[in-house]
Amino acid sequence: MIGIFDSGYGGLTVLKACMKVLPQYDYLYLGDNLRVPYGSRSPETIQQFSEDAFRFFLKKNTPLTVFACNTASATVLPYLQEKYLRTPGVTDRKVLGVIIPVAEKAARMTHNKRIAVVGTRATIASKAYEKELHKIDPGIRVFGVETPLLVPLIEEGWHHKPETRSILRKYLAPVKDFAPDTLILGCTHYPIMHDVFEDILGPHVHVLDSSTAVADSLADYLKRHPEIESKLSKNSTRIFTCTDAPERFADFSQKFLGGEKIEVKKVEL
Repeated sequence: MIGIFDSGYGGLTVLKACMKVLPQYDYLYLGDNLRVPYGSRSPETIQQFSEDAFRFFLKKNTPLTVFACNTASATVLPYLQEKYLRTPGVTDRKVLGVIIPVAEKAARMTHNKRIAVVGTRATIASKAYEKELHKIDPGIRVFGVETPLLVPLIEEGWHHKPETRSILRKYLAPVKDFAPDTLILGCTHYPIMHDVFEDILGPHVHVLDSSTAVADSLADYLKRHPEIESKLSKNSTRIFTCTDAPERFADFSQKFLGGEKIEVKKVEL
């Protein structure tokens, strides 16, 4: 079983892409919607919340976990890998993030070497995307913009409201001045508003589909690591868990995933 973790609804974008590219695998989704958003929290709190989530997946014996949360991937993932994956009994577990695959795709796509990144305060402050992009090509110019209001608006189902569009337009004004040809949606919630980003920025800016980038990278990873792939169950089972309001979580998930009725179990971390 593959674990997918996010602070709330956003990781559903990654799950949806993974189910399309790798439909045969079983997935366990965890949304920590009780404590969303992570991006405005202190580094210590983000670390605590992320550890809670990772221990949940360790208890569930998931061989592979994807941290779909950009904030956690950008700020905590190396710490978790160092602390937990060197512990006897869990050294064979793997935890992957979203920063590297998205940065690699953005670097391949840009022509003018100007890439903008929108994300939570914590993600932008970490400069995680800038660091990864400069490892690939030091000549790439990166411009980060904090967009802290988007996650709570998306969680409230307001992503297509005129008010949200107006806020996003203001957030993106300095991005237009920077004149990138590629925009990284540095939060897994944001692909839910992919069409709104495209509409505001126009045809000259490619809004990178970060969820697809993560799913494609995961598929490549499993091909290169048969010792991990062989441990994953393949019954096309999907299990959904969250930390608050499971009925509401189920309603949002059903609408977004567009499938049959979804049952969501509430869990404590």
